[in-house]
Amino acid sequence: MKNKQRVIQGLSRRDFLKVSSTGLLASLLSSGVVSCNRSSSPRPNFVFFLTDDQRWDGMSCAGNDILETPNMDRIAEGGIRFENMFVTTALCGPSRACFLTGNYSHNHDLRRNGMYLSLAQKTFPELLKEAGYETAFVGKWHNTDLGRNRDFDYYFGFKGQGRYYDPLIAENDGPDIEYKGHITDILAEKAVAYLEREHSQPFCLLVWFKAPHRSFRPADRFKELYMDVEIPKPANYFDDYAGRPDAVKNANMRIGDFEDIPDYQTFVKDYYRCLAGVDENVGRVLDAVERLGLEDDTMVLYAGDNGFFIGEHHFFDKRFMYEESIRVPLLVRYPRAVKAGSLSSEMVLNVDVAPTILDMAGVNLSDKAMDGKSFRPLLQGRNTDWRKDFLYEYYEYPGPHSGKKNRGIRTEKWKYIHFFEEPQEYELYDLENDPQEMHNLINDPDCAVIIQQLRKRMVELRKELNDPDL
Repeated sequence: MKNKQRVIQGLSRRDFLKVSSTGLLASLLSSGVVSCNRSSSPRPNFVFFLTDDQRWDGMSCAGNDILETPNMDRIAEGGIRFENMFVTTALCGPSRACFLTGNYSHNHDLRRNGMYLSLAQKTFPELLKEAGYETAFVGKWHNTDLGRNRDFDYYFGFKGQGRYYDPLIAENDGPDIEYKGHITDILAEKAVAYLEREHSQPFCLLVWFKAPHRSFRPADRFKELYMDVEIPKPANYFDDYAGRPDAVKNANMRIGDFEDIPDYQTFVKDYYRCLAGVDENVGRVLDAVERLGLEDDTMVLYAGDNGFFIGEHHFFDKRFMYEESIRVPLLVRYPRAVKAGSLSSEMVLNVDVAPTILDMAGVNLSDKAMDGKSFRPLLQGRNTDWRKDFLYEYYEYPGPHSGKKNRGIRTEKWKYIHFFEEPQEYELYDLENDPQEMHNLINDPDCAVIIQQLRKRMVELRKELNDPDL
């Protein structure tokens, strides 16, 4: 059988009916390969999709009425969509390290792009492997160690940002080889080929895309997509920056100031075209999961490594603590534990993904030093005492786009931002009454009490999270 792991650990209802109708069940029972004991579910396989620079509403299931993402929607319809998923730092390399380790940047110490994630920082795939899982990585690791020192059973990755067309990619311990075609297609093909292997253990497959990172180069078949569509600009596109800190006014990320971001329509359409390619290839992987009979026993996760401005405040890129930059998609499908069509409004974070996967795999978390916490209770629809605020941090300055170092706290109603290097500057937004974050209330005397409360709470969070800079 292709999937020995599922036979050994217990048949899904679909397979039970299949083998019982053919007489194979009796043979398997007599051989001792299958046990009738269904008191405990098998440990799930994991397929974890991660995109680059995809904001939370970059899919149709989140309300986007331009971009069509039927395969992302398949995951949401078959599982749960988290509408308030955030990253703790809006930068690719550090955020990916947060996903991998379950720790904040100040603790895994990868604070900028182009840094090395210390081997002392255990990643969740390594911990899964110690627990008997087979592990595989396909795609963009981004940090300078490339993930090749993490003992994956299968590895297919590239350096840095990679190339959209004819990328150079290394397989396992081999050299970089040029693969003809579009990188999103190539990564999905390798992911499907991995799934088609025989697996004697539960597996964890990471499929981490380059797309939709700029400069945007969609596959040729998508180049005419949205050609005749006029995409409306966001309501805060013409932000005059009144009341904003100089740190925001002086940031170098305005639409029209870069050759590859010439104007709003061109930029957003190419961004959406790249996402259309991701969605199509997510569908190919999902089709393989279902064709191979793995659906019931596989937990599928889909997330973005950080958000992205598509015209808000006349910006592109990320880095700042505004919603478009820090809010990302999170979809989870696992038929054994997650009710189809669920929606959660709780605030979950990139640092929560690692402990959740380990928890679902039955790995003891009590001795794992992680800043995040498992959202398994939310997956299962259980009442739980969940977070009401979180800490944000950003450290890459000096650096691209001149986004100054900042940290802040977001609650369900308020957002307080501190640009903490001299000259220090501050922002405060009432998210209930000003969801587009247009009115900085930091100097409003009526907000003096809430400002003090937020400052105090931010210090408390930094202490709880062992921030060495405190």
